[in-house]
Amino acid sequence: MSRTVYVNGTYLPEEDAKISIFDRGFLMADGVYEVTSVLGGKLIDFAGHCKRLARSLSELDMAAPATDDELLAIHRELVAVNGVTDGMVYLQITRGAPGDRDFVFPDPATTPPTLVLFTQSRPGLAGHPAAATGMKVISIPDIRWGRRDIKTVQLLYPSMGKMMARKAGCDDAWMVEDGFVTEGTSNNTYIVRGNRIVTRHLSSDILQGITRAAVLRLAAEARMEVEERPFTIEEAKAADEAFFTSASAFVMPVVEIDGAALGDGTPGPVTARLRDIYLDEMRKSAI
Repeated sequence: MSRTVYVNGTYLPEEDAKISIFDRGFLMADGVYEVTSVLGGKLIDFAGHCKRLARSLSELDMAAPATDDELLAIHRELVAVNGVTDGMVYLQITRGAPGDRDFVFPDPATTPPTLVLFTQSRPGLAGHPAAATGMKVISIPDIRWGRRDIKTVQLLYPSMGKMMARKAGCDDAWMVEDGFVTEGTSNNTYIVRGNRIVTRHLSSDILQGITRAAVLRLAAEARMEVEERPFTIEEAKAADEAFFTSASAFVMPVVEIDGAALGDGTPGPVTARLRDIYLDEMRKSAI
């Protein structure tokens, strides 16, 4: 049975979904996206994703094709019709298909944006085995463009980074610029020293993670100390714990960096507690 997807106002079988070859998302990576997790058939932190989506669109001077309420209705319909209990809803907006290739932005009055959504079913999403065993990462140079705070579909280098990690027998890569860790290929990064959580401060260098914001808020409420500043790979190797956050991985422990085990090589108590607190809170507030 094929999935039902959403393309520009229409729900249809995935095999019938079509986008113009002149769509700027295809030709220019001129688009933004969001991924909202689903647990128990409900959406996690939907309002946060909408807020970041609006910011991404504004930064690229791109029109919003739907209101937040309309997007919520589409998300819920796709989750229901596809029978998704645990998984994700992917949303992508591009500047549309002007009918030919041109570097100049098309007139939004005559070229409406493209809106696409689809679901990905991931049974047991919150019970990923790596949450109990931890993940291994490598470090790679960060050579992406300078506006990483905009969640664009320009994901070639992060994809290459994941393949570098796989070739090295690891799970992911942490990117380094000017000697400091920026972020993972698809996640925000953290180290733990005692009861202190260290993570890079917000700027155009990293994505303003929705999970990041929730985790830091919950950490403060749990009386954990949070320090927002850059850290190096060497500092990370010497940390008590490390972890990363993302919409689909939630809070995921890291137990090895560039071949060096952290602590005793198993997930630490701070990371485990944060993951439990986060999942509990998100399930309570899901819509």
